[in-house]
Amino acid sequence: MARKPDEELTKAFWQLEAKMIATKQTMKLADLQIDKLKRSKQFAELTVKEITSYPKDTKAYEPIGRMFLLDDMESIKANLEKRIKNADEKVKTLENNKTYLQQNLKEFENNIREMIQQKQNKDAAS
Repeated sequence: MARKPDEELTKAFWQLEAKMIATKQTMKLADLQIDKLKRSKQFAELTVKEITSYPKDTKAYEPIGRMFLLDDMESIKANLEKRIKNADEKVKTLENNKTYLQQNLKEFENNIREMIQQKQNKDAAS
């Protein structure tokens, strides 16, 4: 049994709509991850700024999971700067992914508009 063109159009429309919703959700998740990374980076930067005023021979505890490790300031500062660098790289990657998702979203919207236009043209011709 062959499907009616309207049924095919409706099915394609709902599939595109589902893809659009999934893409929007992924973009929101990326925004949340970017915000979290930026806060983490800001916290690390403030900590580095604060510990640079301490004498170099000062010992401090660095949190590692549920425990604390006694370490010197230079090592702690190096670890914080590594976290800052990693956060910057992850933010850049997430922003690139978000840009790609925005392009896909525009493409989905254009496809939906084309489908609606085709439906209107067929209805007008009938």
